[in-house]
Amino acid sequence: MALFKIKGKTVNKISAKKLDLEKNLQNLFEDNLEELLNIKFLDTEFPTSFGGRIDTLGIDKNGSPCIIEYKKSQNDNVINQGLSYLRWLLDHKADFEILCQKKSYKVEIDWDSPRVICIAESYSKFDLDTADILPITIELLRYQIYDESILHLEPENYQKVKISTSAIVRKGNERKAKGAQLQKSYTIDKHTSRINKKTLDLFHGLREKILSLDQRIIEEAKAKYIAYKISTNFVDIVIKQYGLNIFLNVKSGQLIDSLRLARDLTRPKPIGHWGNGDYEVKLKDANQSDPVFELIKQSYNLNK
Repeated sequence: MALFKIKGKTVNKISAKKLDLEKNLQNLFEDNLEELLNIKFLDTEFPTSFGGRIDTLGIDKNGSPCIIEYKKSQNDNVINQGLSYLRWLLDHKADFEILCQKKSYKVEIDWDSPRVICIAESYSKFDLDTADILPITIELLRYQIYDESILHLEPENYQKVKISTSAIVRKGNERKAKGAQLQKSYTIDKHTSRINKKTLDLFHGLREKILSLDQRIIEEAKAKYIAYKISTNFVDIVIKQYGLNIFLNVKSGQLIDSLRLARDLTRPKPIGHWGNGDYEVKLKDANQSDPVFELIKQSYNLNK
């Protein structure tokens, strides 16, 4: 993506540049992991028992373990490498739990929804056409560094990727017979199957508005909510029987809310909740849909 700097009536293109060392990219992400990806940093170059090292290991706010791999050269196969580390991690859950304890991070670990995130300057056709054998969601993020100290980050593609069974299937005849389910799948239908028509119409109306904001928006059904994201979540929706609980990924004090529709979940003391961000909005009536959507757009603009 070309970026331009506006000065008065003059527009100048901002040049892209490369980091001196690829390790600098890893350091940059690890030092700012929560700001960039809403993930808490746990460890770097985490050793595995088969000799490999996980570039960055973290956990998101919903308790999902996060493996982050950086593509350091054109020939690196970060997709297969990340899946191999995922297989190892799922066979060594105690190691991850001990690490969380050492970091004093108290959250229920969601082993049904582990994440593999790949970060690269670009992806080849071979990356995107990885053989289709075992389905699993891989998050592919593309970055670019520009002059003016600008980092641009966007999803290249979130897709189901499959690789050779020899690289991923866990040990044991029983597991092989059933197949290795590394991630549990959730659907929009699961969240909407038992709600009343009024709430269903509210959700579909709001959903249409959100998806119309940007063709890059990814809709992802989680266990407890439905997430909308580009590089990171900007709004999460929990569907209740009689309305929607909407969580905005905006830090406390940054939301402009003249109608006072949102509740700051950090004041007077932090309240635990599903989803990301410091604000919750409850939507029960269609006449509040437009002002609630304006708040969602604020979060979108802050996180896109």
